[in-house]
Amino acid sequence: MEVIGADGVHIGTVDGVENGRIRLTKKDSGEGSHRGHHHYIPAALVAETEGNKVRLSANADVAVTFEEEAKSTR
Repeated sequence: MEVIGADGVHIGTVDGVENGRIRLTKKDSGEGSHRGHHHYIPAALVAETEGNKVRLSANADVAVTFEEEAKSTR
């Protein structure tokens, strides 16, 4: 499912849900040091699901500030 902000802007694609957070696919992981690992968004930000979209209660530019990165297991 696609994750979009309240403003309709693409944030990522759901890879799974764990511990009350939406795990985004690695392909939506950003640039530079943020590339190649999962990011998470709190499920509490979900406003609704419709069809193949998860709409958040915050605009995309605000929602990404809530993103958490996967902890490194190196």
